[in-house]
Amino acid sequence: MKARLNQLTDSVIDCAVAVHRELGPGLLESCYEECLTFLLLERGMGVERQKPLPLTFRGHKIGCANRIDLLVENEVVVEVKSVDRFERVHTAQVLTYLRLADRRVGLLVNFNVKLLMREGFKRLVYNFPD
Repeated sequence: MKARLNQLTDSVIDCAVAVHRELGPGLLESCYEECLTFLLLERGMGVERQKPLPLTFRGHKIGCANRIDLLVENEVVVEVKSVDRFERVHTAQVLTYLRLADRRVGLLVNFNVKLLMREGFKRLVYNFPD
């Protein structure tokens, strides 16, 4: 399981770098999300875009508008950003999505940076296997 999750996140990172290399910073998140989805699908990977994330509170289904930007191979949560810098709320968002979706690994990707590999990724884990 651990090796598969690492392989999946590596593939997402490779595709994100390719998108960033071609488009550069400064576009809307939706542009990067669509292009990243295109490359992942081109590689034969399963991708769900804007996947609704239901919320249950004390046994009641709450009508929130939470959505996972990308769910890759039904295992990796990808949150796409185009912001000046990562903030703590972005990390909290991905960790909460991992918990609510019962997934183990997520990627926070910020396309609005000069060097994506250096400053555009955060890999986050929740109950990750040893």
